[in-house]
Amino acid sequence: MKNMTTQEHPKESGIRINLFISTPQAILIGSLIIALAILINGGIIKIKGVTTTSNTAQVAQVPSIPSQPNQQAPQAAPPGNTGSVKVEVSDAPVLGDKNAKLTLIEFSDYECPFCKRSFDQLLPEFKKNYIDAGKLKLVYRNLPLPFHQNAHKEAEAALCARDQGGDSTYFKYHDQIFTKTTSNGTGLVLDQLPVIAGNLGLNVSQFQSCLDTGKYKDYVDKDIAYATKVGANGTPTWFLGKSSPSGTIDGQIIVGAQPFSSFQPTIDNLLK
Repeated sequence: MKNMTTQEHPKESGIRINLFISTPQAILIGSLIIALAILINGGIIKIKGVTTTSNTAQVAQVPSIPSQPNQQAPQAAPPGNTGSVKVEVSDAPVLGDKNAKLTLIEFSDYECPFCKRSFDQLLPEFKKNYIDAGKLKLVYRNLPLPFHQNAHKEAEAALCARDQGGDSTYFKYHDQIFTKTTSNGTGLVLDQLPVIAGNLGLNVSQFQSCLDTGKYKDYVDKDIAYATKVGANGTPTWFLGKSSPSGTIDGQIIVGAQPFSSFQPTIDNLLK
């Protein structure tokens, strides 16, 4: 006689249900249930709407990292305009005629290789075609990136140089940093910053005091915060627009180390 097992369920709606399962059938059904549970738990079988966890293998959850400003390579599609935004000149250093019809605001990093490329290739074209002719002024604002060790201090140093000779001296110092620094590294050794000041005929003691006391640290930090506010999320980022008496331009955004040909049509159109 076959062994019989009886499972009695509680009454449901007044009906008692008796299930008779043979021992081999019970063993077979139990084995199938165990195997199915293993497959689901191991992730081989996935059931929509059901979440399973395994004690033997779990996927590490990587926390999201807030986006930070980065270096911008040349963009694929000229002219690289991605919109327009109101941007203030503030009291930033200006290269060229302050009454020029157009204003080009650059957010830059002294150690960024793409900023150096812009310095080497773009700035001479801007000067030759527009700045020296009084049509365009360049405004330099600071966006030292956190992974460039000395870029913040270099930005402060240029402002300390400006203390002694105004904007013209600022841009002489600016040019020397881009000429001498090693891009994408730690930049200049900090003890070279006063050497540049001396080579430009500045009072080195006064310059060093300005640098050591961090006179312009907050100034540079405010530039960084403002860059984020106006959407300058990488270096270099440019804002080009018509100058205004208020010092605020409605600037077209141009991102990355664009070639001169990406700027020229927009500049010429604005000059009409």
